[in-house]
Amino acid sequence: MPVSEPTVTKAAPRDWVALAVLMLPVLLVSVDNTVLAFALPGISSALQPTAAQQLWIIDIYPLVLAGLLVAMGSLGDRIGRRRLLLVGATGFAAVSVAAAYAPSAELLVTARGVLGFFGAMLMPSTLSLLRNIFLDAAQRRLAIAIWASCFAAGAALGPIVGGFLLEHAWWGSVFLLAVPVLIPLLVLAPIFVPESKDPNPGRIDVMSIALSMLALAPIVFAIKKIADSGLGAVVIVPAVVGVVALVAFVRRQLRRPNPMLDVRLFRVPTFSGAVAVNLLSVVSLVGFLFFVSQHLQLVIGQSPMEAGLSLVPGLAVMVVAGMSVVALVRWVQPSSIIVCALLLSATGYALVFLLASPSALAPIIVAFAVLGAGIGAAETLSNDLIVSSVPPTKAGAASAVSETAYEMGAVLGTAILGSVLSASYSAHLLLPAGLNPEQAQAARETLGGAHAVAGTLPADRADALLAAAGSAFDSGVTITSGIGVALMITSAGIAWCTLRRNRVVHAAPESRGARCARIAWFTQRPRDVT
Repeated sequence: MPVSEPTVTKAAPRDWVALAVLMLPVLLVSVDNTVLAFALPGISSALQPTAAQQLWIIDIYPLVLAGLLVAMGSLGDRIGRRRLLLVGATGFAAVSVAAAYAPSAELLVTARGVLGFFGAMLMPSTLSLLRNIFLDAAQRRLAIAIWASCFAAGAALGPIVGGFLLEHAWWGSVFLLAVPVLIPLLVLAPIFVPESKDPNPGRIDVMSIALSMLALAPIVFAIKKIADSGLGAVVIVPAVVGVVALVAFVRRQLRRPNPMLDVRLFRVPTFSGAVAVNLLSVVSLVGFLFFVSQHLQLVIGQSPMEAGLSLVPGLAVMVVAGMSVVALVRWVQPSSIIVCALLLSATGYALVFLLASPSALAPIIVAFAVLGAGIGAAETLSNDLIVSSVPPTKAGAASAVSETAYEMGAVLGTAILGSVLSASYSAHLLLPAGLNPEQAQAARETLGGAHAVAGTLPADRADALLAAAGSAFDSGVTITSGIGVALMITSAGIAWCTLRRNRVVHAAPESRGARCARIAWFTQRPRDVT
């Protein structure tokens, strides 16, 4: 039975206005994650990126973002969380304009990297500000639930908004979405969102920040390269550098009294298992979106708007599954639900793998809905387990790990499944006769490149090239889907082994003292919250 706790202050009406203001950057980040996939064909046609550049256009943003999330949370404690949010919003809006008008693939990759830098200022700031604004435990849970639901809402809106923009404007318009979303934030946040920061900030651990980035970037680079270059020096050297940096990072965190990331949390089986489930779920979801957005437009022949609408049912199912599963845990253990949900997601990938005609539209829509239902349910419960499986004083650190796992999953989803798809496409493409070396190279790099080359050819040769490219891409989709099935089954196995001993614990209302202790762990050092 919950223990009675001291009464805490209820949120005032202006606090709920602050919540609405803080949802703007959350919604923006979620929309951006979805909408960019639909802009890939337009980017491929306009900027002619190589396969590697196309992957980096997707990967560089979450790569930088994931590496800096914990570091930016620490910086917010030092200079003020609202101030960091406003700096991030200003920079994100400005660089979004630069990305929209990037004249080359190299500059677009650079702009996306800088967007990751400023984006890392947005997410930790919003969550830590919410924890400081809502002192009542029930109201705070509601606020955080709304915060989380904005990600799903953004994912559902992204295809529709992106499809509309891409049908009526050029590919750069998807980046300009940031401007009208962030301007109200910059105006209203100073009025309604109270500032909070550590009155006695410690020193920023620059070495830990550097080691975390040095561990992450080379490992992801190696994963990206192994699919198309094989196991060679270009893969082994960065992989070794990344592993060495990762070991050094972990050792440093274990030695420091106030680590940037408390790696001891991973000794808790439920915590580490839930993080693994979260990461693999996002890997599978992002990997699916990477190929299905191109498949719908370049193989089936849908417009961007039509492709976006085709995915809305699956995204809606994901939202409904995530909300519905909360009530189910009253009767069924979370571990059992997660295992079943992940196996359901594996079924979604299996439907694509077994398709006799991958170019059919209806099976793709059904497969994505099945995949989305499983991932929506699994991610909702795994995120809850990440926080509830550790002591209350470490709930903030656990939340930071959850966010980082999400972004790492986005990177690895494109890096692993995207690289396999690109390599399989190139290997299976049978080019028609009559192409010069430059045309052959462009067509073999990406499906978008093949469509660009086809636009310069006579009708009969263009049709032959497009048919060959579509067939090769379908072969890649089949292989990628098989890997997706394996990932989901592996994730279900991890969940069964690590989560089945977990029991649902209904927490008591949180006192101000407990809240301060938990926020102290979120900011990586004990302190008072002002």
